[in-house]
Amino acid sequence: MAGAFLDWALATFAGSVAADARSEGPSWVLSAVDHRQYKRLLSAVLEHDPTHDDLTVFVGRFKTALDDRALALQGITTEGAALYPAPIRTVCGAVRPQRCTFQVIKDLTQGVLQAVATERARVATSPPT
Repeated sequence: MAGAFLDWALATFAGSVAADARSEGPSWVLSAVDHRQYKRLLSAVLEHDPTHDDLTVFVGRFKTALDDRALALQGITTEGAALYPAPIRTVCGAVRPQRCTFQVIKDLTQGVLQAVATERARVATSPPT
């Protein structure tokens, strides 16, 4: 995505982006979305699992598009995978990746469910006194 589309998408850029890498069968799709306006700003398709180098190139392309238009990146929200911080730090410096609230709630919910399941299993195996 470049040219007129990117100019349109970045014309009202709020400074914050949501970045994601998701599996689409045998391929992976990297995307950056203006998370205030839900406009996809940049995407890339990989035929392999994403690596730090892939993300460094992807974030670099996005940062270059912003720099070319004299726009500042104020924040990046990700799902919290360990794959993101190093490439973001390499390309963007002080811009710190933030973890998506949905992912935090999902992890907390899974932790609570696991703790409840563990306790239920313990209670089921111990005879009442």
